[in-house]
Amino acid sequence: MKLTWLGHSCFLLESGGFRALLDPYKSVQGLADIAMEADAVYCSHGHFDHAYTDQVTLTDGKENPFTVAEISTFHDDKGGALRGRNIVRRFTAGDMSVVHLGDLGHQLSEEQLEAVRPCDVLLLPVGGTYTVDCQGAKQLADAIKPRVIVPMHYRNGNLGFDVLSTLDDFLEQYPAELVRRYPGNTLAVEKDMPEQIAVLRYGA
Repeated sequence: MKLTWLGHSCFLLESGGFRALLDPYKSVQGLADIAMEADAVYCSHGHFDHAYTDQVTLTDGKENPFTVAEISTFHDDKGGALRGRNIVRRFTAGDMSVVHLGDLGHQLSEEQLEAVRPCDVLLLPVGGTYTVDCQGAKQLADAIKPRVIVPMHYRNGNLGFDVLSTLDDFLEQYPAELVRRYPGNTLAVEKDMPEQIAVLRYGA
């Protein structure tokens, strides 16, 4: 399985030649709107920075290798009263699972945690304001217990919304030796991956 970070909360998840696009966006500060071809597209909720499908061309004919579990959650910690619902998805192909939390705004119940486990790679929002904050993100990761954490939905210089906190605010909660900074934006998802926080580089 191959994972490519396209910025913000958008990823391309590939297995067996099948390309699943997760949370395509538009109008995110410093980032080019998503425009590409994919075999399937999944959006965690309907906001413009997570559900911009106008420039996504869907192909036909390929069998989807992913088993997709959907867990209904909320975009805030007020039962959706502020920002509505959010869908957490667990993508499994072979014996590997990747969980995309979308714009999750609260901690998960024990029942919800059971639905996302086991998790090899966790795509985790860490920027706060619209999601859990960096401390809440670590609390989620500690509960889910993935082998690999890939941070998303944060500010990096002039990239990302001004109101989001930075990646460093999240990383400072972990020992430096756990953080692995990749030179590019792709990650090979393999069973023998060491425990790590995988920092991918936008646009590489």
